[in-house]
Amino acid sequence: MSPTPASASGASPLVFITGASSGIGQALAAVYAARGWRLALVARRTGEVEAWARAQGLAADRVQVYAADVSQVDDIVAAGQRCIASQGLPDVVIANAGISVGMDTAQREDLKVLQDTLATNNIGLAATFHPFVDAVRRRGSGALVGIASVAAIRGLPGHGAYCASKAAVVAYCESLRGECRGSGVRVVTLLPGYIATPLTARNPYPMPFLMPAATFAARAVAAIDAGASYRVIPWQMGLVAKLMRALPNAWFDALFAGRGRKPRRGE
Repeated sequence: MSPTPASASGASPLVFITGASSGIGQALAAVYAARGWRLALVARRTGEVEAWARAQGLAADRVQVYAADVSQVDDIVAAGQRCIASQGLPDVVIANAGISVGMDTAQREDLKVLQDTLATNNIGLAATFHPFVDAVRRRGSGALVGIASVAAIRGLPGHGAYCASKAAVVAYCESLRGECRGSGVRVVTLLPGYIATPLTARNPYPMPFLMPAATFAARAVAAIDAGASYRVIPWQMGLVAKLMRALPNAWFDALFAGRGRKPRRGE
């Protein structure tokens, strides 16, 4: 896709982004806004998104905010349908919304953490794409972008819910890419490393190559423009991920022995 694809109506191109109230989602919105795109932004905390849009000086015809809880299928599907009815069919759909909470399988209440994580990070991702898939395939263009994580590469202690969910994002997007092959629609899987956002602020362990959200967003949009099907950002974490994947289990287990665990819900 070109950096500024022309829509059939002649309007500026449109990007649909979930989880737009902070972190990566907001940073992606800022990059697209600077490029002159129209924005369809989804969040539970719509007031924060609207305040951000005002602070950016975005005109009302440039941005619309849709209230939705991505973990609730009817909510996010309805948001996508409202976007099509109000702003038209997006050129890029970014399923960014996600949660990250530590879990301990020995604790009964943490099974709910796993359930909630999969509902948001996986079911919510598929439900984000659902309203658009047939329409963009009929149009013959567009990009469906899933935000995974380098946590998809290996399971980290205390991080089972998040690692499992992000591994599922990678596999799901690969399947969807096959389903869209030949239609002109691209499916892009992005794997952020450690990005400075509210999700990582409380991590009690070292975060190598920690990257500002704005820097990640600029590189992510460049990867989408370039037509990448799979991209780890930053590239250094891509090398680390490949090494981690290649390590024998005994070496991997020894390397992460004693590593700090992701805080559990309420900690």
